[in-house]
Amino acid sequence: MEQKFGYNSLDVQVLLDFCKQEGNTVQYRKGEKMECEGEPSQWFGFVEEGCFKYVTQGISDDKEHITWFSFEGEFVGNYPCCLNGTPALTTIEAMIPSRVLRISGEQMQRLFHQNMEMMELRGIISEHLLSQCRARYLDFHRATPRERYELLLRRCPGIVQHLPLNAISSFLCITPQMLSKIRKGITFNIQP
Repeated sequence: MEQKFGYNSLDVQVLLDFCKQEGNTVQYRKGEKMECEGEPSQWFGFVEEGCFKYVTQGISDDKEHITWFSFEGEFVGNYPCCLNGTPALTTIEAMIPSRVLRISGEQMQRLFHQNMEMMELRGIISEHLLSQCRARYLDFHRATPRERYELLLRRCPGIVQHLPLNAISSFLCITPQMLSKIRKGITFNIQP
């Protein structure tokens, strides 16, 4: 499978195999939602092709804020909300035409309850997601906007060819104008 964007460092072959055996292949058109913020979360899947953004609405400005991406070769879902059907914390929307091997949270629950090894997998997934969130949080404190952009490019080298700059700037919590300045500085090797 070609990696258009990046890769996921978590080795959860068991979960991928489960998605292949028990899941359904679902196609999403650009802009189509897999989950909606505030509604019961129910889906989890493996992105075979495409890219998804995780979006939340601002409290006071009602603007769309992109909090995360799931790329080809990664898992997508409001984990752990999908396990028990609690309200989704974000809307998950296809950024480009995408294909997902999708399972329900109920199916995942059954997998995790099979034996102790599967319960350990559940813990590994949770720890991995916590680690990703913590690293992103720390990056907001220790990295400049340019450094955050460079980190994103390392994770997802093809992102700028496939996603609009306003989506990338939202994810980085900077304005599109700031992102343009950063990109110009990188292009012309101008140090900040």
